[in-house]
Amino acid sequence: MYRSTGVCTLPRRSALGLALIGCAAGAHAHEGHESLVLDKLSVTGKQAAPPYQVQRSASAKYAVPLLDVPQTVTVVPRQVIREQNALGLRRALSNVSGISFNAGEGGGGSGDSINIRGFSANANLQIDGLRDSAQTSRSDLFNLEQLEVMKGPGSVFGGAGTTGGAINLITKLPVADSFTELGAGVGTDRYRRLTLDTNQQLHDLGDGTLFRLNLMAHENHVPGRDRIEQQRWGLAPSLTFGHGSDTRLTLSYFHQSDDNLPDYGVPARDGKRLPGVKTSHYYGWRNLDQERADTDSLTVRYEHDLNPDWSVQNLSRISQVDRDATVSASHVKLAKLPALRYLPAGPQAYRRDVQTRLAMNQTSLTGHFDTFGLGNTLVVGAELSRETYDRRASGYAVESFYPANGYDLANPPGHWSGPKVKSPTSVAHNSMVDQALYVFDTLALNEQWDVSLGLRYDHMRARANSRSSSGARSQAGSTEGVFSQRAGLVYKPTENGRFYVAYGTSFNPSAENLLTYGGGLSESTQSLEPEKGKTWELGSKWQLLDERLQLEAALFRVVKDNVRERLSDGTNLLAGKQRVQGLELAATGELTEQWHVFANYTLQDSETLESVATPKRVGQALKNTAPRSFNLWTAYQLPSDITLAYGVRHVGKRNLTSEDQAKLDAYWVHDAMLGYRASDNLELQLNLSNLTDKKYVERVRTVIGSDTRSSAVEYGDGRAAVLSSVYRF
Repeated sequence: MYRSTGVCTLPRRSALGLALIGCAAGAHAHEGHESLVLDKLSVTGKQAAPPYQVQRSASAKYAVPLLDVPQTVTVVPRQVIREQNALGLRRALSNVSGISFNAGEGGGGSGDSINIRGFSANANLQIDGLRDSAQTSRSDLFNLEQLEVMKGPGSVFGGAGTTGGAINLITKLPVADSFTELGAGVGTDRYRRLTLDTNQQLHDLGDGTLFRLNLMAHENHVPGRDRIEQQRWGLAPSLTFGHGSDTRLTLSYFHQSDDNLPDYGVPARDGKRLPGVKTSHYYGWRNLDQERADTDSLTVRYEHDLNPDWSVQNLSRISQVDRDATVSASHVKLAKLPALRYLPAGPQAYRRDVQTRLAMNQTSLTGHFDTFGLGNTLVVGAELSRETYDRRASGYAVESFYPANGYDLANPPGHWSGPKVKSPTSVAHNSMVDQALYVFDTLALNEQWDVSLGLRYDHMRARANSRSSSGARSQAGSTEGVFSQRAGLVYKPTENGRFYVAYGTSFNPSAENLLTYGGGLSESTQSLEPEKGKTWELGSKWQLLDERLQLEAALFRVVKDNVRERLSDGTNLLAGKQRVQGLELAATGELTEQWHVFANYTLQDSETLESVATPKRVGQALKNTAPRSFNLWTAYQLPSDITLAYGVRHVGKRNLTSEDQAKLDAYWVHDAMLGYRASDNLELQLNLSNLTDKKYVERVRTVIGSDTRSSAVEYGDGRAAVLSSVYRF
């Protein structure tokens, strides 16, 4: 019967290959004076997808083509990442409208802090479909194949969180072709980079045995900042057995070491840097501050095709992130000091030694079958995970040695010359165990109608324990059992067009960020029910120009009920309500064979509908949620093996907080790329980033600030140029 499982197609090269085989066979028969009669061969298929277009998610939970998924899913492919020379997660996510970045992370130190459709996605990062909770900076994408952003409440796919959406990082795996790519880059701000990506067939270990190795070494100063140094190296080997057979096993290991000077931006008030402060100034202590992070993970992927209609996948991972950071906040005090003088007001030389561990297993069974005349694409699975978070905090007592008249605001010293006395401040140990069952079914009612259903149950047990330097202890625990659901209806008026309507839910327990920055669960929050989110989405997806260009549009509305609020007496209750609604537009693929485009636009209207703790929030837009954002990357292939590319990013004016009138300025950032294929083996590429050297706030602490304690903002990278090369053999 009818099944929504996609179409098995042959790309243009496959059809050409069949034609060449037929010609070769005919030539051989002629030489041997024998007559060879071939049956007529008819080849029908679709062309290979354009380099910017991805037709399927790499997650086993999305078993149908993305064209048939009733949800906004934006995939940033490797080709775009490579052309932009986008090294870190923040830069890659800048290709997706409707995303903003925070700073401060609840005191957890620098790391990825991401909002999607106005809601935090800090705990909603995944790697190959498995949760990645550690609060750290994904500073390098050397082992990344593509990046998937699933928008809207989706706890049915990822468990706790996902009010605004989730992010899935897809890593590189061994492939059938043998190749080696050597990469090198030099640029402004002491940019130096070396990479290796090699994939080989190991016939001595058996047919279908493949090995891939990715290596990276990198260093640079942050463009536009005063000697903010970043250094890192990484390796990622992977080994596949049984490629091309019914049973496949892949072993993957990943290690990355970062050694950076942590950057907490510059002091600000009302979202703007203070008078006398330059965007390049550094307000920490270079001889005390440091950020060292080591990430290790081992993943085992087992896949088995039971028959042509049923397959099973098992993913197992153990990972550990060790992060030792000493940071000095850039908050300052101006009150009772001479003009343009300051004293540090935030934590100074505050040290956190954090270790996050994860053990996780996910098993998915996927099948295609018919019942009662309906085609089914069924995914049934289970997840089991255990995560721990251990933190030892300490600090230098530098506050006692500040000069009475403070420091020059326009010339921060940047070097601590006073006494260095370090003492412990607190110890924390958190843990979480999550057991989940999920089922998804896409029912093809007929050739034109699909129904998509999803249900998940999570049982979570969380514990938080801490001890202060005085010996005072604090303990909290929670146990949650929550159902999440999703439903969608897809109408297919033509083979290349879809209309859909969908509904989904999410939940945010108090322990959601227990493994990210270590907070959220306490004695005052442990008895609270999870926050609840729900979304409605109405959209359409079309493949045009011989299916080389995909256009998408969607109207969405997200409502978060029972928002957690803290009262003045320190108690917490579920009393708030927030709403974000808007429009998504996207164009991905080819306008012509030479002209590629990757573009998206988000228009969103956010509002606090109810708030008991802070009534003045009612009617206000949510913090750091831009009403308009737009991203474009387009490349054109000229004759003589030259490629020109241009990119622009726009974020509109947005609220600094959810309760005041301060605004963060809108900005436009322009980038360009010139590529040249010097030979079949050598490619050269020049990237020019932030062409106009725009000073724009990329990350922000969402507080107003005062004369006794300012806020702080972190600027996006300044203008930079990088020349890179790739040699293939």
